[in-house]
Amino acid sequence: MMEENPVNTNPLYLGFDLSTQSIKAVVTNESLEVLYEASVNFDKDLPEFRTTGGVNKDERNSKIVSAQPIMWIKALDIVMEKIRLLEFPIDTIVGISGAGQQHGSVYWRRGAQKMLQTLDSGKFLHDQLAFAFSVTHSPVWMDSSTTEYCDKLEKFVGGPEELAKITGSKAYERFTGSQISKIFNTKREAYNSTERISLVSSFICSVFLGDYAGIDYSDGSGMNLLDIRTKTWDAKCLEGATSNDSNLEEKLGIPIPSELVVGTVSNYFVERYGFSPDCKVVAFTGDNPSSFAAMALGPNDIAVSLGTSDTVFLSLDSLPEEGLGEGHIFANPVSSKERYMALLCFKNGSLTRERIRRDAADRSWKIFNELLNSTPRGNFGNIGIYYDLWEIIPKVKNGDHRFNKEGSRLNKFTSKEVEVRALIEGQFLSRRIHAERIGCKITKESKILATGGASCNEDILQVLSDVFNAPVYVQDTSSSADLGACYRIKHAFAEEGSSYTEVVGNKASFKKVCDPNRDAKEIYDTMAKRFEVLEKSIVQGP
Repeated sequence: MMEENPVNTNPLYLGFDLSTQSIKAVVTNESLEVLYEASVNFDKDLPEFRTTGGVNKDERNSKIVSAQPIMWIKALDIVMEKIRLLEFPIDTIVGISGAGQQHGSVYWRRGAQKMLQTLDSGKFLHDQLAFAFSVTHSPVWMDSSTTEYCDKLEKFVGGPEELAKITGSKAYERFTGSQISKIFNTKREAYNSTERISLVSSFICSVFLGDYAGIDYSDGSGMNLLDIRTKTWDAKCLEGATSNDSNLEEKLGIPIPSELVVGTVSNYFVERYGFSPDCKVVAFTGDNPSSFAAMALGPNDIAVSLGTSDTVFLSLDSLPEEGLGEGHIFANPVSSKERYMALLCFKNGSLTRERIRRDAADRSWKIFNELLNSTPRGNFGNIGIYYDLWEIIPKVKNGDHRFNKEGSRLNKFTSKEVEVRALIEGQFLSRRIHAERIGCKITKESKILATGGASCNEDILQVLSDVFNAPVYVQDTSSSADLGACYRIKHAFAEEGSSYTEVVGNKASFKKVCDPNRDAKEIYDTMAKRFEVLEKSIVQGP
């Protein structure tokens, strides 16, 4: 509990995030100010499930990673008891929504819908739903055991590019379609006894609703099964994942808009915890889309998360003409019927920056920044492309690549200063050209929201601003998935036709940290073209 906030009798919003390691809840007022928080850590608070990092890894095959849905249910029981103890009027909560770790799937057995509809408020959820699942260990996003099913799906629909054209992504082992395919092929009895397949997000929404909740468009985009244009299940993808008589479409249910009010809270929560019977449930979505919602990006804004991996988030008015299959395209969680969001994940982020800091700056960020700032923008034409790990955008093996202004390869640069600037410029040039390829358009109104560990380094952010030729902002409050759920509730309750940025855009607290230098556009437009050619030469190989 955040004790400095007084008890609030005005309408409140309740947002959840069922992530890999924990379930978190946040309560905000209508101004989207956080009043109360509660959480349950799976490893610490539920040791009987023997998780590490919130998951169970198969001792015989490390690629198999799962979690028990009944653990998530028990965690919900605990977090709800914690919310009850916060001593605020729960009947003032007018809306509930949330997020779930993307790609994970839950398999409800036949009869589970009846269980949800007839929950006894005198008993815990985990006691009543202990036998509600046909698959007791749900595959989660960390699972990578489905390569053969990815290959089968891509081949069936006509190749990886065709699958990306339909669903927004090539086949990935963690995506739900290949996970369902594995269950269908290796646990047919369990599959046949399954009444409904949920994503983690629609699973937890179903519990609050007291009935099966539909999979929302945005989270459903991360399955390799949903046609991102029509927002319906693609028949060929369904057949490629299972068979033409598997009843998969029926088991998935009808997809729903991410902004939809799906109903009122289950009577179980009214009687047990004191919720108002009029409290509405807004569709739950994935954790990445919900975090995106919390950023409250404008139409031409870009979010860049600078972490272990670097991730670029974009809001798109339409699908790109090229670049599909490079990264992921999802239905936009705050305008899921018309707009899209793009997610580009680059594996070589902070670990690579830390390696060059170690080698060139004696592990000191102060020295690193001094070296970075002692070299002019454009780095005398030198370009560096560094991969500590096999990269996925573009798909290329690990290695360091250094080029001079003529484009000739170098074994090493002439100084540590050049090395440091080559790294940072090279990373952001890569982010820029791949973002542009998938539909990013930098305008005079664009701004970049920087998050993640490196977003506290203003010298690195200045290079980011220069390379993209846009001002860089940081967010004073964390753009968490549970807070994004509260933002989405407010938007769902707004007058029809109200834009998301009109409703919540000014609620996200941004602080400008730097503007691009005047010569940045001329320098980096030219460098971006050179970088694209050099990167292509690395991908193609000698």
